[in-house]
Amino acid sequence: MNISIIGGGAWGTTLAQALADNNHQVLIRDINPDFVKKINDDHLHPFFNKEIPSTIKATLDIDLALEHSNVLVLCVPTKFMRGVLTEISPKLKEKKLFINVSKGIEPDTSKRVSEIVSEVIDKDKLEGYVALSGPSHAEELIDRKITSLVAASENEALATKVQELFANDKYLRVYTTNDVIGVETGGAMKNAIAIVSGIGFGMGLGENARAMLITRGIKEIVSIVTALGGSMETAYGLSGIGDLIVTASSFNSRNFQCGKRIGEGLSVDEAVGASAQTVEGIRAIIAGYEIAQKYNLELPIISTAYELVCGRLTAIEALEKLMSRSLKKERYW
Repeated sequence: MNISIIGGGAWGTTLAQALADNNHQVLIRDINPDFVKKINDDHLHPFFNKEIPSTIKATLDIDLALEHSNVLVLCVPTKFMRGVLTEISPKLKEKKLFINVSKGIEPDTSKRVSEIVSEVIDKDKLEGYVALSGPSHAEELIDRKITSLVAASENEALATKVQELFANDKYLRVYTTNDVIGVETGGAMKNAIAIVSGIGFGMGLGENARAMLITRGIKEIVSIVTALGGSMETAYGLSGIGDLIVTASSFNSRNFQCGKRIGEGLSVDEAVGASAQTVEGIRAIIAGYEIAQKYNLELPIISTAYELVCGRLTAIEALEKLMSRSLKKERYW
């Protein structure tokens, strides 16, 4: 099958390889001429400099990408998603299936990508929407290390279609669910906890503290997912706990690394600027705080992290605030 990927960065090109391994014809559209040249001429991953299948092609031309396939994989930072979709929308001549693989919340609106797609893409040009998420570092999947994802759609047949497009029996296993809210929210909010986990590591707090922050962070992710209408079961699955484990405890995680730099003393802006890839976790912290205010949720970790990223607390002050909270029972529901 022909498949177009919008965004040829670390994750987009890695997924292109997985699709090419499944004998699909993949065309990547990216705005970076160097990325396009590297993919087309050198057959190398633009981030990892590793050989990729020569069948993968790239283009700067959005029209070519739209003509190539009726399946569009969205792999651009969430803050740019609305702009990209606005560019695409008037060019659509027939229905397309939109598969989102980005994990984030839109700045200013705190909307999920499914909501942005629904707002921007005309319904008569939208075959359907699927979110594909889970515990997955591009650095590992590009080496074809075993990975598992979840395809979420309100249309079960489309979730199954995406499952079959990406899954193989060698290294990539894909599950399905109809809980789009749970999958998208878990994938976004785990980035917030990953930032906090990294801050703790950068401050030298130790493994005990990191385990505490991750575990209590799970509780906050579940609270947000269920408040928005997602399933607790989804939050405890691959796109929730699974993604949190890999993101909040790995040096491959850009969000963990950003938090680590903050814990070591850099400002938030300096820590974000030091990353070669988009750091979604800062926006996730802000969105989590806004959701807590709207739904009257008790989210001490995210709320304290919000004060830190807004410059109201230092990392030491944030730690002191969390540790001085009143003692209570441990509850997860």
